[in-house]
Amino acid sequence: MSGKGMNLTLKIWRQKNAQSKGKMETYNVSGISEHMSFLEMLDVLNEQLINEGTEPVAFDHDCREGICGMCSLYINGEAHGPDRGVTTCQLHMRMFNDGDTIYIEPFRAKAFPVVKDLVVDRSAFDRIQHAGGFVSINTSGNTQDANAIPIPKADADKAFDAATCIGCGACVASCKNASAMLYVSAKVSQFALLPQGKIEAKERVLNMVEQMDEEGFGNCTNTGACEVECPKGISLENIARMNREYLSASITKES
Repeated sequence: MSGKGMNLTLKIWRQKNAQSKGKMETYNVSGISEHMSFLEMLDVLNEQLINEGTEPVAFDHDCREGICGMCSLYINGEAHGPDRGVTTCQLHMRMFNDGDTIYIEPFRAKAFPVVKDLVVDRSAFDRIQHAGGFVSINTSGNTQDANAIPIPKADADKAFDAATCIGCGACVASCKNASAMLYVSAKVSQFALLPQGKIEAKERVLNMVEQMDEEGFGNCTNTGACEVECPKGISLENIARMNREYLSASITKES
């Protein structure tokens, strides 16, 4: 790369709204520093488009610190791009080379309809989480300190690992069936492993899986692409745990 920065060709999905038929548009950007994040590169493009009197590319972003999961883009056929363990906002342009052509698309899934350009509606995840309901904890003034509840460290660690899921949807985007199993299993696991989550455990898993199916997500493919593309490294072990929880709850319900 020269000292003047990278020159890149961007093939970007443009779609006016959910009802419109979208298509790939080609743009050129120059002087891109290898130290820029991917979103900063898109900022440069949008500033260029605005100066040209062209409508900028719509894309989701918020914290730009790998926490919120908003910056969900499909880059060169990979959710969040070619790096591992990062969100799009943490992806740096040093992962690309001068003269590269980069394909940028929204996450593709029936349950994630396109809102505009690279923005998709991921509220299906919210509805699944809402279906999980609540955790019964006495908050009347005599609540027991969580640190005083004996929990095996291995279980606490697994619950914390599951809770790191940021709901970005990379698991859905990387699955050929657009399955949300990894996301739902993470949300089930973070409570199923802890005593505070035991009271509503059976109702929670049944309701969340039912809502997942209603939203139109596909079945698990067992290929493991979701775990590979997940920026938080959520383990497939959670899917196995959710299946056990679901089977147990179903048997109890039938009996």
